[in-house]
Order: sequence, then C-alpha cells, then structure tokens
Amino acid sequence: MNAVIDRFAGVRTLLYKEVLRFWKVSFQTVAAPVLTAVLYLLIFGHVLEDHVTVFDQVGYTSFLIPGLVMMSVLQNSFANSSSSLIQSKITGNLVFLLVTPLSHWAWFTAYVGASMARGLTVGLGVFLVTAWFAPPSFAEPWWIVIFAMLGSAMLGSLGLIAGLWAEKFDQMAAFQNFIIMPMTFLSGVFYSVHSLPPFWQAISHLNPFFYMIDGFRRGFFGVSDVSPWMSLAMVGTSFLVVAGLALHLLRIGYKIRH
Repeated sequence: MNAVIDRFAGVRTLLYKEVLRFWKVSFQTVAAPVLTAVLYLLIFGHVLEDHVTVFDQVGYTSFLIPGLVMMSVLQNSFANSSSSLIQSKITGNLVFLLVTPLSHWAWFTAYVGASMARGLTVGLGVFLVTAWFAPPSFAEPWWIVIFAMLGSAMLGSLGLIAGLWAEKFDQMAAFQNFIIMPMTFLSGVFYSVHSLPPFWQAISHLNPFFYMIDGFRRGFFGVSDVSPWMSLAMVGTSFLVVAGLALHLLRIGYKIRH
C-alpha cells in the first residue's frame, strides 16, 4: 500500500513540475499560440469567407474556428513533451529523473498529462477568443471532448517519442517541421476534404490528424466529412500504437540510459 502511495506521489510531483514548466512562461507557451490562431482566422476568414463553400448553412469562419482550435491543441501538446525531454537531455538535468524509482508508466503519465494540460489550455484560449467572430454551436458536444482528449494524448505521446529520439534541437525542429506541421496543415483545418480531387481525398484519409479534426468539428455542427465512429476508431487505434511505442521506448531507456 505504501509503495502504491509513493508511486502516485512521484507521478503527481513530476506532473506538477511539467505543468509548472510551461505555465511559468505562459505568455510564450499559451498566449503566443492563441495570437497565432487569431491571426490565421483574421487572414483566412476575411479572404475566403465569401469564396469557399463548406457544409450547408455553415459559414467559412464558423467552419474554420474548430479546425484552428484543434490544430492548436495538437501542436502544443506535441511541443510540450518533446521540448521538455530534449531540453532535459541537452542540459543534463535528466539524470535527476533517471535516479528516481519512477517507472516508465509514471514518466508516460506525467509527460503526457502535462502535454494534455497545455494543449487543452491553448485550445480553450483559442476558442474563447475566436468565438467572438462567429457564435459557436454545439450540436454533439461529446465528440468535442472525446477528440480533444484523444488528440492531445496522442500528440503528447508522439512528442515523447520525438524527444527520446532527438539528440539536438536541429533534429527536433526537423521532426516538427517535416512531420507534425505538414500532417496538421493538410488535415482539413482550412478546407473540407470533399473540395479536393479524388487522389488528394484518398491521401487525406491516410492522415490520422484528419480524423481528429473532422471528428472534433462534428461536435460543433453535427456534420462531418466521414462518420465520427470511423474517426474515433482511427484516432483510437493511432493513439494505442503511438502510446505503446512511447511506453516501450521509455521502458528500455531509449537514448536516455547508457
């Protein structure tokens, strides 16, 4: 019983440390991404509002807001765990965690939990600010919660993998710029995939980020490009694969234990 309590205390302490890490610089980690999303909304919403048709009776600005919210959730969840690990490896303070009796499950829970906290905080901030431009509707709100939680957990897990793999900031930047950014921007944030030619529609359906954003948008409008149950199956399966790989790498101490 005491061992279980000690283990929980360790997870709680590491989780608190990781949350405090991004919250202490919230102007950079929370406010800046919110401003970036608002700028996207102002530019794309102003230019394309009268030129792009999406779902019936859904204006382009209203369509764009959930995509920007989810994009912010995903990018910031990834950034939190990946940047924390790579900074700890490069500065050498990761050794203080390695000498603790924390299990790989404890590491995973704390890092992914903190990533979810940051991603969801930024997403909520983006939603509150952008809702002023187009009053939101909540047709099926349970999908909003489900996909926001799953998406942030998956990208937090993916950030762990990237942080374990990278040995310098250049490698981390390459991972983010050549994998995370393209998959995010080509997932239907700014458009409906039904507007694409058949070939690019098929390519989009191979992107798990598409299902996260499409399922999340379903919660607002009650319509989506694919069934929300298919999106849930795809996102859930992707999360299990990514989380399983992250746990395995933590268990064997990949690139952190020599």
